[in-house]
Amino acid sequence: MKKFFEEFKAFALKGNVIDLAVGVMIGGAFGNITSSLVNDIFMPLIGLLTGGLDFSSLFIALDGKHYDTLQAATDAGAATLNYGKFITTVVDFALIALCVFLFVKFMNRLVPKKAEAPKKLARVCPYCKGEIADDATRCPHCTSQL
Repeated sequence: MKKFFEEFKAFALKGNVIDLAVGVMIGGAFGNITSSLVNDIFMPLIGLLTGGLDFSSLFIALDGKHYDTLQAATDAGAATLNYGKFITTVVDFALIALCVFLFVKFMNRLVPKKAEAPKKLARVCPYCKGEIADDATRCPHCTSQL
């Protein structure tokens, strides 16, 4: 049992596990911020642009009867196809994805790029011009002594 706890302690205190935990917590907080941005800023503007239409209230009653509101259909026990909620969820996802994309793009501009190491050119046989290993003493293509 003691060995189990030692292994768990070694696992839990690895740097990448802690980094992942911090990332998940920050991601959750950022998710709340973007959800608020979408629900409290963007969706009211979209509602204004569509003439005050509330997509979440759009539905089809599957029993063939007409109901004025989704709540009335639910109270009557009618099965409903809530396509308006689906539209709202898709728009919500698209706006959140756009916000995350723009945020990551912005953050990438703030973080300086690492200089890439120049790529080493492949060694070439002077006789047949075939690519050879750096430590080769004979060309595998033309068998010339190097």
